[in-house]
Amino acid sequence: MTEFGDSADSTSVAKPECQPFGRPAAGEDPIKREQILDGAQCIFMRMGFDAASMNDITREAGVSKGTLYVYFKNKEDLFAAIITRQKLAIYALLEDLLAKKLSLEETLYQFGVILATHLLSEKAIRGQRIVIGVIDRMPELANTFFAHGPNSGPNMFANYLHKQVELGKLKPMDDAVLISRQFGDLCLAGLFRPRLFGEMKEPPPAERIEKNVETAVRLFMNAYGR
Repeated sequence: MTEFGDSADSTSVAKPECQPFGRPAAGEDPIKREQILDGAQCIFMRMGFDAASMNDITREAGVSKGTLYVYFKNKEDLFAAIITRQKLAIYALLEDLLAKKLSLEETLYQFGVILATHLLSEKAIRGQRIVIGVIDRMPELANTFFAHGPNSGPNMFANYLHKQVELGKLKPMDDAVLISRQFGDLCLAGLFRPRLFGEMKEPPPAERIEKNVETAVRLFMNAYGR
């Protein structure tokens, strides 16, 4: 017997393959990318889009300008990435909710609360103001802001509504995507514009949002509930 319990025939022992080790390729380190996005988001919220510079962002993010340009080619690219990150985060929350086995009314209520709380938050409101401020000069930013894929909020909610129609819990709908957008607007009624244009300085309290959503759910069920 050899030492440490090794087999006398070393050729019969399968040796694990060594995995390559080293730094991620340039522009592929997700932690570094998030670090840059966090810094850029702070700068955009503090200074606005036009006043912010790439130098400001490098200082806030704690990276060199060379590293910054490896990941993002300009401010527009950075801002678009921030928008996408925020959208994916809220869509993930909504997707998790729709996957739960909750009652129809409870799902509508929680969906509305999550959506309204996000859209009325300081980060979301500031981002929308930035887009409005540059939309004439940079329409592509607005396109990024409003673009929606198959997993976007309205489409996810429309798919959920279709399932509820099939289960006999809702009336048939000609345009479920439009109806999902209308439900979102009901949840935000009387709150979104005052927030966007500065009449309402702070996000509304949770109780105010919940009251709005309760009314929206009641109106929705009166119109489409079985």
